Amino acid sequence: MGKNNKQFVEKITAMEDDFAQWYTDVVKQAELVDYGTVRGTMIIRPYGFAIWENIRDELDKKFKETGHSNVYFPLFIPESMLQKEKDHIEGFAPEVAWVTHGGDEELAERICVRPTSEVLFGEYYAKNIHSYRDLPKLYNQWSNVVRWEKTTRPFLRSLEFLWQEGHTSHATREDAEAETNQMLEIYADVCENYLAVPVLRGKKTESEKFAGAHYTLTVESLMHDGKALQSGTSHYLGTGFAEAFDITYLDENGEQKPVHQTSWGMSTRIMGALIMVHGDNRGLIIPPRIAPTQAMIVPVAQHKEGVLDKAYDLRDRLQNLVWIDIDGSDKKPGWKFNEYEMKGIPIRIELGPKDIENEQVVLVRRDTGNKEFVQLSELEERLPALLEEVQQNLYDGALAHLEETMTTAVDMDQFKQALDETPGFIKAMWCGDEACEEKIKEETSATSRCIPFEQEKVSDSCVYCGRKAKEMVYWARAY
Repeated sequence: MGKNNKQFVEKITAMEDDFAQWYTDVVKQAELVDYGTVRGTMIIRPYGFAIWENIRDELDKKFKETGHSNVYFPLFIPESMLQKEKDHIEGFAPEVAWVTHGGDEELAERICVRPTSEVLFGEYYAKNIHSYRDLPKLYNQWSNVVRWEKTTRPFLRSLEFLWQEGHTSHATREDAEAETNQMLEIYADVCENYLAVPVLRGKKTESEKFAGAHYTLTVESLMHDGKALQSGTSHYLGTGFAEAFDITYLDENGEQKPVHQTSWGMSTRIMGALIMVHGDNRGLIIPPRIAPTQAMIVPVAQHKEGVLDKAYDLRDRLQNLVWIDIDGSDKKPGWKFNEYEMKGIPIRIELGPKDIENEQVVLVRRDTGNKEFVQLSELEERLPALLEEVQQNLYDGALAHLEETMTTAVDMDQFKQALDETPGFIKAMWCGDEACEEKIKEETSATSRCIPFEQEKVSDSCVYCGRKAKEMVYWARAY
């Protein structure tokens, strides 16, 4: 490796030395974001936004396939409206940003900058739902929200972030709960089959659920450092917002009934999972199905006659088959190799004079670094197949890491030992008392991540207090 190439790689701190700094280095060096002027804000750069667009487009497609329509609601919420649902405002109060002046005049009522939109949809539904014929209402909004976080980090926690938020109204609890489950499975599908991130599915405890929800379902993923990340949530809101906003409908029998509601969301936070699940000390590794560029052609000795022309011909030939690009700049091949490794592009295609002579190219995998010589005549068949192999290998590796670090604890000694020696998810029984949950958090910094749908009985007693256990919970330290 040349001197310039080595210096380029050294811009990334080794994850084994300082995982937090590694993450920051990758986010910056791979040109995903820059920091905004206001503390805690971020500028999503073209490459970072292109990855988000691919995630967004896949989600949007699935939402529309399940009958949802996109809408857009205002950024501002009057304080009086936000206060209509007591539990909701209490849950968000510490993170709310307030507008107190318009121009040089003080406002008669403070205006909240949208932290989420349940109350806005509540007011809208109250005006537009009258009969059972108006149901269900299946809406989704792509928007930004603001939450005044004390500690920030790009993608993981920022004052402003992008997301989608679904808000639906249904005639019955059964319909609303079916919606809640359906949307959770869409999140799990996108995580596992597109981002190559395996997830645990389950229900949040009462203390961890969304403010104002009857219950919250979640998909939880595991980062390379053994910490968990909440990757998408789906909430059954029950009739709480319907009662607060008087959202009722006339049923088939002429009776007035409250609607049952859901809300669900996935944000640019999932970009943090993408980085921390697959990345390595060379930078990003992007799964092919959401990579803006799946293959990058790097001409070798491009100053020699015919090399650059052949490379462009190859791009034109393959561009309807895969998302492909070419770097025809005058930078040295070694620099280009490191650049596209840093950006996590799944396949590098090397083409030089000897390759042209032999009617072949060299395919280099980002996930393993393996090189493969492929005849030009076989590229249309081999390249898509290789991309699928990379996609599957990334998922298999992440799943192996999740399973290898999964531990079981029957008492707090085992619990603490697992956290220190094998960071990851811990299976442990819980009595259902929030006091035990809080004590575990105080003593270990680990939180309940979810109550899995598929229960296991790993012991008879609560991991903390020793009383009779109610259910098994996944625990972990988390972002």
